[in-house]
Amino acid sequence: MPLSNGDLGTSTAQLTPGTSALDFSTALNVLHDEEKDGIDAKTLLDSKVNGGLTYNDFLVLPGYIGFAASEVALDTPVTKRISLKTPLVSSPMDTVTEHSMAIHMALLGGLGVIHHNCSAEDQAEMVRKVKRFENGFILDPVVLSPKTTVSEAKQLKDKWGFGGFPVTENGTLRSKLVGMITTRDIQFHPNLSDPVTTVMSSDLVTAPDGTTLLEANDVLRKSKKGKLPIVDSSHNLISLLSRSDLMKNLHYPLASKLPHSKQLICAAAIGTRPEDKDRLRKLADAGLDIVILDSSQGNSIFQVEMIKHIKANHPDLDVIGGNVVTKSQAASLIAAGVDGLRIGMGSGSACITQEVMAVGRPQAASVFNVSSFAAKFGVPCIADGGIQNVGHIVKGLALGASTVMMGGLLAGTSESPGNYFVSQEGRLVKAYRGMGSIDAMEDKKAGAGDKDRKSGNAGTARYFSEGDRLLVAQGVSGSVLDRGSVTKFVPYLLAGLQHSLQDIGVKSLGELRQEVREGKVRFELRTVSAQAEGNVHGLHSFDKKLYS
Repeated sequence: MPLSNGDLGTSTAQLTPGTSALDFSTALNVLHDEEKDGIDAKTLLDSKVNGGLTYNDFLVLPGYIGFAASEVALDTPVTKRISLKTPLVSSPMDTVTEHSMAIHMALLGGLGVIHHNCSAEDQAEMVRKVKRFENGFILDPVVLSPKTTVSEAKQLKDKWGFGGFPVTENGTLRSKLVGMITTRDIQFHPNLSDPVTTVMSSDLVTAPDGTTLLEANDVLRKSKKGKLPIVDSSHNLISLLSRSDLMKNLHYPLASKLPHSKQLICAAAIGTRPEDKDRLRKLADAGLDIVILDSSQGNSIFQVEMIKHIKANHPDLDVIGGNVVTKSQAASLIAAGVDGLRIGMGSGSACITQEVMAVGRPQAASVFNVSSFAAKFGVPCIADGGIQNVGHIVKGLALGASTVMMGGLLAGTSESPGNYFVSQEGRLVKAYRGMGSIDAMEDKKAGAGDKDRKSGNAGTARYFSEGDRLLVAQGVSGSVLDRGSVTKFVPYLLAGLQHSLQDIGVKSLGELRQEVREGKVRFELRTVSAQAEGNVHGLHSFDKKLYS
């Protein structure tokens, strides 16, 4: 009979030559608990015995496989109120997450956190782009008036990324619908000064106000139109439905959405300065769902006061505090009312806080201790930093994190900000920098073709350096290799995560965390030699291709 990690009995038996298969199975079932392989998580992370550990310092021992990898569920909370279909979050760094990354991370079931090393207006505009990208009923569509010119319609297409607009008598919502224009209507029209009424379609398929989303989708599907206007009894425009959203539902079934609006979930970072309250108001008006307080050391009066301000003035927003690496740090923010915590200090690939400041904590120790404490209060945790591969994601989740945050691992994808360039070695790379680097604090450009940044305060504010005459770097600038699109890279990470949980013998992230708490999932320390053995070795040359 196959065994899971928790199926061991309470007596011993000796095996002798010639023992039958049945006797062997019986012998396995009567092993003492103390004869289990490996150690439990608490023993592993006992700093008095093993010191502070990183992800590379240990392995998870295998369990029993009794299911397919595709059956492994990756649903997980990111805050007290919001859950994701996958446990991956992109970092709020200006070389990692702007609206394109945030959109694609949400489509793939994760979450993108838009950085704040820009003006409040630019950041709010990025939030709007995420929220408008995929909708159920579009309740605030861009509406044109009959006087709008073809030139102006083209400019709106460039601004919003789509070219289908309703035209109403007054150019506003809840005004009489007179037509629709599409990209094809205006693309090759010779006279840009003509009003849109000369090119718009007036033969429209509409649905009455009160139509359910399911019914409207069916009408849109049968109409073969790009948009479906929803109108009241007087033919006034009430809302809009887009065919492209139907296609996105088919291609991205795991997409992170709010159930009541069907819009993509959007998160953004802010600081804890007084002016960040005004930034937050603009982000909230743009439709923000989750705000992350971005600080290298989150246990401060500034963050506690900001949490209280958010809870009092923006009760619909979920707030994630941090960064923290100890229970006492976490306790202050939990008491202030956070909906989630971000764990990590000095463990990022472009971070040198531990080296320069002598302050921080190895990431495995940080994640286990903080998440164990936060779980008592129902507060989910993000493991932020130190993620270099699928195995590190698994270890962060096994130690109690609900999600993991990635910076450098996603910085080389086509959805990250900036342009590719060829390195001195002739390889295709993208610029990547820590938010504590001198470049980020002085707000220099991250790479060729980057948009101008209107505010250079995010880096200095994150490290409490606004008033310093001399900036002390806690991060570096560099480059990362091209990883292609996140639409291929993230599915590879998720498939690897499912196979890893299959090897461990658990069918969900919830089951993984529970069996770690109960001591059923076991761990083993790795020596330096063991780490070398577990990597590629003994080959003259090799090609490390991770996925196809």
